[in-house]
Amino acid sequence: MAESILFLTGHLARPRLEAVLEGMMASFPWKVLDIGVKVAALMTEEIIARRLPNPVEADKIMLPGRCRADLGRLSERFGVPFVRGPDELKDIPGYFGRARKASDMTKYDIQIFAEIVDASAMTVDAILKRAEDYVRKGANVIDLGCLPDTPFPHLEEAVQALKEKGYKVSVDSAAPDELLRGGKAGADFLLSLNEDTLHIADKVKSTPVLIPKDHGDLPSLYRAMDALDKKGRAYLADPVLDPINFGFMESLERYAQVRRNRPEAEMLLGTGNLTELTDADTTGITAVLLGIASELHIKNVLVVQVSPHTRRTVEEHDLARRIMYASRADHDLPKDYTSGLLALHARRPFPQTPEEIAESAGEVRDKNFRIEIAEDGIHIYNRDGHHIAQDVFDLYPKLDTEKDGAHAFYLGVELARAEIAWRLAKRYAQDEPLDWGVAADAPADDKTKLKQAGHTLMAKKKRQVS
Repeated sequence: MAESILFLTGHLARPRLEAVLEGMMASFPWKVLDIGVKVAALMTEEIIARRLPNPVEADKIMLPGRCRADLGRLSERFGVPFVRGPDELKDIPGYFGRARKASDMTKYDIQIFAEIVDASAMTVDAILKRAEDYVRKGANVIDLGCLPDTPFPHLEEAVQALKEKGYKVSVDSAAPDELLRGGKAGADFLLSLNEDTLHIADKVKSTPVLIPKDHGDLPSLYRAMDALDKKGRAYLADPVLDPINFGFMESLERYAQVRRNRPEAEMLLGTGNLTELTDADTTGITAVLLGIASELHIKNVLVVQVSPHTRRTVEEHDLARRIMYASRADHDLPKDYTSGLLALHARRPFPQTPEEIAESAGEVRDKNFRIEIAEDGIHIYNRDGHHIAQDVFDLYPKLDTEKDGAHAFYLGVELARAEIAWRLAKRYAQDEPLDWGVAADAPADDKTKLKQAGHTLMAKKKRQVS
């Protein structure tokens, strides 16, 4: 028998929650309990502990996503597991639909080579600092990019310093002498050798990354692979990805051809010629390229992070490889695992219809403003009225905040945030930061504690005291 779930909520949300649960025709028994607060997100751990009947007649208790409480302490107190559901009621059916996709998102099988493109022009300390940042973002191998006609006298020192930190290291150079020096210094990988420079591999233990002798020359790549296969040496094969309109599709075909001809060969895909050389947001480009790598079982990607618009590309590759791994393992589409690569738009940006917002507005009996967005624009309402606009400047004359600067400032910030979300079709929740996915770091948020009072509220209290 399916486990029963008790949903805790507040006065205003209870009818909508019951309607959602009835409409989804849940495969499990459920009940809804109004915990005795007006707004569900305002229930606290103390309120729950005081008002929830014990023993609990349910196998599991679900709290609203924005509820601040220590789930572990509540679970221990009541003897049943507490879980935090989605932020919005209308996401509950999707939440339970994703239960079958509760994959371990820590798993991946693609390692990221993060290139420090200007390594020869940097000090060892600067290289170490950059490497630490890349590893924190998800890199598995630190790639030292050597510049043409630029001496790299501290190459050995840099390789050894990185190795001492426990990092895997690759050296990327077109100069055979720099590759040899890097290999002798202890580099794990050398980018890039061809059939004319294979002799370097005989002198070092580093794993070579093989490329065609001349651009697009797959027979020369196969000859280099055959030579190392005969010696029992490991290698990575890289047919080289070209930029769009400069052979991109043909280069993709080369990767597919190598995989068909050499199904067991380890390969590397460099993504920089797409991410760096295309003026488009890199989240989508990265998702597609990592999807290609997943289908072709390419387990190594070389990532470049130079242009300002690619500043999050290491994090994007890290998340994309986890999504693609889970998708392939589940034999399912790469969707509903995480929204981290949906930086600009949300899949369901408007959880409430205008009619539902109007219904909520009609139930409000206090003067505190609520702000929501729907297809028709930005809604702001309290007991004195319900206003809708697509340009928030049109709302100011209706808010009566001329004598309360702090409140006006607060509403200005929230309404601006709401308009950004509405125009981009993103999720908006009052007093919460917009979710930019992997494109930006999210503010630290402790779900076990109530948020501290904001600046405007503190200023208002200070005025009242004085």
